[in-house]
Amino acid sequence: QVQLVESGGGLVQAGGSLRLSCAASGRTFSSYAMGWFRQAPGKEREFVAATTRSGGNIYYADSLKGRFTISRDNAKNTVYLQMSSLKPEDTAVYYCAAARRLYGLGRDRDYDYWGQGTQVTVSS
Repeated sequence: QVQLVESGGGLVQAGGSLRLSCAASGRTFSSYAMGWFRQAPGKEREFVAATTRSGGNIYYADSLKGRFTISRDNAKNTVYLQMSSLKPEDTAVYYCAAARRLYGLGRDRDYDYWGQGTQVTVSS
């Protein structure tokens, strides 16, 4: 069992930056691949980024490459999402998730545990 708690969301102007954090409970954090997803009002949840257990492999949604960076610190049981050059269309609830599987991390059904989400609002 893994419990995930996101933080770092908020209101930011277009062009600004935010760093989201996701803290995981338990001593097996390094046993899970980690991902970030987001869901905007009226839209389906979509994949943002993922990292494998060691952080050796990282995946991004094509549309977000270059602006978002995922990283993890297994010593701190935390995964991060650095977001820069934010746009109003990045406004969404951002979720982190943990997956037991090694690969194929681009779909929400690949994940076993989810956080409660943190709101990111980008004003124009």
